[in-house]
Amino acid sequence: MNPVESPGVGGPDLLPDMAGFLEILQQLVREPSVVGTEDSFFRVLRRELEEFDLVVERHLGVLVARGKEPEVLVLSAHIDRHGLLCTGPDEFQYAAFIAGNRGELDGDSVSEQTMAAIADRFTGQRVQAHLPFTGTYLGQGVISDGHMCPRRRNLIFEIDGLEYLHPGTPISFLDRLRVTDDTISAQLDNVLSVALIIHLFRLGFQGTALFTAQEEAGRSWRYALSWFQRERWATRRLLVIDTSPYPDAEAATAQELVLRNRDATGQFDASFTAEIRDLCERLGISYSFKDAWIEAQNAQRAKPMSLGRTELGRLVTATGGEISGTTLQIPTTGYHTANETASLASVRAALRLLSSYL
Repeated sequence: MNPVESPGVGGPDLLPDMAGFLEILQQLVREPSVVGTEDSFFRVLRRELEEFDLVVERHLGVLVARGKEPEVLVLSAHIDRHGLLCTGPDEFQYAAFIAGNRGELDGDSVSEQTMAAIADRFTGQRVQAHLPFTGTYLGQGVISDGHMCPRRRNLIFEIDGLEYLHPGTPISFLDRLRVTDDTISAQLDNVLSVALIIHLFRLGFQGTALFTAQEEAGRSWRYALSWFQRERWATRRLLVIDTSPYPDAEAATAQELVLRNRDATGQFDASFTAEIRDLCERLGISYSFKDAWIEAQNAQRAKPMSLGRTELGRLVTATGGEISGTTLQIPTTGYHTANETASLASVRAALRLLSSYL
């Protein structure tokens, strides 16, 4: 089967649950959610969640949905996606790394370490501008060049067709879900996880879900922490769902799901991590531990890769382990582009594992 836009997602080779999930993902991929300007996506997400019998509340930087058994499991996924921000006359910068966000970034995140390497990935990429709060469409353009500015330590882009925009206007990558027999492609980080959680609620999940903003700028953990503090709620059963980048398809498909013992900032909950690992084994799902994979890669590299600074690791460190849990990640290639690709086998595995908590 050739790559197709999502009208093909309901083909006979797909399980009914998978087809329903892909319909949700198809819709969400089209909605802009540039880091720092997520308001319009929050409203779309809230409308989706309010179709179910849930308590849905919006707080600063986080949307919370709770079922009838809120403490059985707490899921988390960030809603922001990479994009650009107009910062001056015909000037566009990578939104996650504009000056207002740099206080949260200290050089050891995966995004920062790969920033220069991905500058040329976006040449020829179609983009669309929209109003920050409402998401109203303002126009389209094409990225003609991208380069690293050593003085501003940020990616600077040239865009043909959007010269009229005012500073503060977000620009998202024009994105559509593409599906083949084996893969899905789009800007999956992290709308893929959002769609998984919505689909889980559709199937009857009664736990809690946090949808956070500005994870790509290193801020989402603060919004999550503020909500936990407001609720006077500590938990060691927080499951953060995300994508996990790999350099090529061979490395990505070596496992269906990616787990972690820790990140660069903290150790995850060993008991909950073991629970997820045991679930994988019981369900016949192949898995690996990303921290162990990175350490093995670093033994052969002159310049080590970062273990990454995740939302969960920051929460663990900030609370001394009172808020902890583990991560569940889907391996992908094409990190931080509109062509990020995941295997359908990994998506099915994630749905099977998460459905065991229904």
